[in-house]
Amino acid sequence: MSSPSRPGRRVAFLVFARATAITAGLVTTYFLLPLEGVTADTVAWLVCGLLAVMVVFFWEVRTIARSAHPRLKAVEALAATVPLFLLLFASAYYLLGRSFPAAFSEPLTRTDALYFALTTFSTVGYGDITARSQSGRVLTMLQMAGGLLLVGVAARVVASAVQAGLQQRRGSATDDVGGERP
Repeated sequence: MSSPSRPGRRVAFLVFARATAITAGLVTTYFLLPLEGVTADTVAWLVCGLLAVMVVFFWEVRTIARSAHPRLKAVEALAATVPLFLLLFASAYYLLGRSFPAAFSEPLTRTDALYFALTTFSTVGYGDITARSQSGRVLTMLQMAGGLLLVGVAARVVASAVQAGLQQRRGSATDDVGGERP
């Protein structure tokens, strides 16, 4: 019998399956979206996309704090937020490369753009694909700053939400057995 504070294997498997499905769905959408070139609408979509990442993130934080399994919900939240962030920038790099071929050191396919976004996010450095134009470099710097915020601030916020969820569960468990809340 598993303890109340530790989720069963079935719950962990379901969370892992959902996280995998979310990531696969986002990547599939990225490869299927009709992306043509940079326009004023594209810039608006990028801004809306960044706002969507923030909305999804804060919605996920609320669900973590209220979840019966906050640690597992945090994994699921990151499986939605991080790929969405990376795919948003991969789309922007792809569109920039199509509209302005000199923006990068080589023409970008969707896979190349995703590789560049992931390389930028993981800070492993470049060597094969680099941003050459000012707009490419500005976009890359925006991703770098956003990635730092996502890793630094978001990690702290998610950790706090997990702690709040765990405290809420402890309080509920105490209430359920007739004890007082701490």
